[in-house]
Amino acid sequence: MGAEGSEEKATGEELEWEDEVEVGGEREERDREMALVNKPKKGKRKIRDSGEREIMDSRKAKTKDPSKVKRAKSNGSLAALPADLRGPDTEWWYAFLSKHAELHKDAESGGSVPVPSDEEEAFRYFFRTSRRTFDYICSIVRDDLISRPPSGLINIEGRLLSVEKQVAIAMRRLASGDSQVSVGAAFGVGQSTVSQVTWRFIESMEERARHHLVWPDQERMEDIKARLEALSGLPNCCGAIDATHIIMTLPAVESSEDWCDPAKNYSMFLQGIVDDEMRFIDIVTGWPGSLPVSRLLKCSGFHKLCEAGKRLNGPVRVSGEDAEIREFIVGDMCYPLLPWLMTPYEAENLSAPMVNFNARQKTARMLGTRALARLKGSWRILHKVMWRPDKNKLPSIILVCCLLHNIILDCKDELLTGIQLPVHHDTGYKEENCKQENPSGKVMRETVTGHLPTFEAVLN
Repeated sequence: MGAEGSEEKATGEELEWEDEVEVGGEREERDREMALVNKPKKGKRKIRDSGEREIMDSRKAKTKDPSKVKRAKSNGSLAALPADLRGPDTEWWYAFLSKHAELHKDAESGGSVPVPSDEEEAFRYFFRTSRRTFDYICSIVRDDLISRPPSGLINIEGRLLSVEKQVAIAMRRLASGDSQVSVGAAFGVGQSTVSQVTWRFIESMEERARHHLVWPDQERMEDIKARLEALSGLPNCCGAIDATHIIMTLPAVESSEDWCDPAKNYSMFLQGIVDDEMRFIDIVTGWPGSLPVSRLLKCSGFHKLCEAGKRLNGPVRVSGEDAEIREFIVGDMCYPLLPWLMTPYEAENLSAPMVNFNARQKTARMLGTRALARLKGSWRILHKVMWRPDKNKLPSIILVCCLLHNIILDCKDELLTGIQLPVHHDTGYKEENCKQENPSGKVMRETVTGHLPTFEAVLN
């Protein structure tokens, strides 16, 4: 088992939510892709793929309800945040602090990170956000949690749960990865309530917070490219791609073997593309961790869009040799070398320009690695081993954690020091080597390499 599976305790329960998640994307095409690597299944997988969502949205644009189009439309720009969204209920917070102190005193668990004494820092410790960002999140889901609350949302004291307390319960569950029983005890509610509240929160965020995870419009992309070039020296680089395993336990049945990955864990993949601020601008999740990373990429909507010329299709740069440098992203050697995906050179005795390219490519590429480490460190439900989760609903949980990650950045909020994982997000897994090199990709990489100034020239 990988390090994550051996070092973290399982969360202790199945995610037994009863609501079905809406399926997005082109199921039949995915099923044909999966037939190449897995035997046929009776059901169809639930995939969360921002690239596929864009493809489907473009097909349905003429028939969408105008109100829904207006709500979803973002054109790639970041959402404007209201100045003051402080919720009316703050009593839950002090009750939670008191209950946590009581439970912590009784448990006397050693080795845990101490809760900060400062109240604002303590809030960030438990919920990963400032109060202002928390209130903004409440404003996103408020209408849904008020208009269609789950049945039986009454705490031990006999009162209905406020929106703020519901959001706090859900965010604490995602942030800590603790069992529903443990989270419920800290809020004075039962396991069933934690389950219902968390799922309602995830449903609402998935529907209403999508504008926080969009592919940038061209104006914003130009800013991203400029900042990435200032950071790494790579011209026309639009972001970094990486993938990680979300580990889980599954029942001992034949179908579970499809999810057994090379590290002998049962897992689900999350692939993300991030910008210069480690903000997710494209994700795909829902595919088994048994797939090679190169196959995961090929199954994604992002790959389809790039191959169709509908993504990474912005203005080209001209090199010193009058060759064109198109828009591209960077990835590790587990990915194929493509005209729009630059991977490192691999060989002994690399030339100085190749070594220079690899160093600069790594500077940009590590943004993806660090983003996934921050995501899993912030929302520990993705880092701990999930106990028999509903694989049709797990993609929604992963997506919402990515949305929360982006909201923290969009609100210009900051995580507490030490939240990010101290090690790689996928420890315990051997590095894959794809070795696929597209001829046009090789020409493109050579063009970028020749365009780059050497480190010596920069220093001089």
